[in-house]
Amino acid sequence: MNNTIIMDHPLIKHKISLLRDKNTGSKEFRELVSEVAMLMCYEATRDLPLKEVEIETPLAVARSQVINSVKIAFVPILRAGLGMVEGMLSLIPAAKTGHIGMYRDPETLAPKEYYCKLPMDVASRQCYILDPMLATGGSAIGAVQVLKDYGVKNIKLLCIIAAPEGLKALSEAHPDVQIYCAHLDEKLNAEGYILPGLGDAGDRIFGTK
Repeated sequence: MNNTIIMDHPLIKHKISLLRDKNTGSKEFRELVSEVAMLMCYEATRDLPLKEVEIETPLAVARSQVINSVKIAFVPILRAGLGMVEGMLSLIPAAKTGHIGMYRDPETLAPKEYYCKLPMDVASRQCYILDPMLATGGSAIGAVQVLKDYGVKNIKLLCIIAAPEGLKALSEAHPDVQIYCAHLDEKLNAEGYILPGLGDAGDRIFGTK
């Protein structure tokens, strides 16, 4: 899967270990998800274009570089993806945020869209879909298709934990989407949950279970 980048940073590995721990409470879990997202944002934005400008320092004029007029949108998949937004915005506070609501049918595991609210100019933006868990890939595939239906051309997906089945499904459905994954786990269980995983990310973020 040439469109997939698996993170290999010690800070990310350490924080994921804490996320996996069943004894990690909701407050710390939320903070860790946000911190991992911030670290992933650093890597996922590595290819942003730059332009050269002149900056007047206290001592002289310096030739320097700034991001070259790229409009960005973060699009979390509700509800767990909300946990990654703050970390991303801490690095790019000018980005706009859209929301796509997807849920997985417990019997068929197929994605169902129930909400969509995107920036008016989303088609002209570099969009980063955010979802902590890429399990079957159904929700991610659906969210990417929603953005494409709105005319978005530049799409990346960031997930913290992925199953091989989900990565394969998303890569085959949307080979043009770059995937950034903090850790690739072993497999899915019969219920479609990632093993060893970290449980239900949404429930742990919001303390609903």
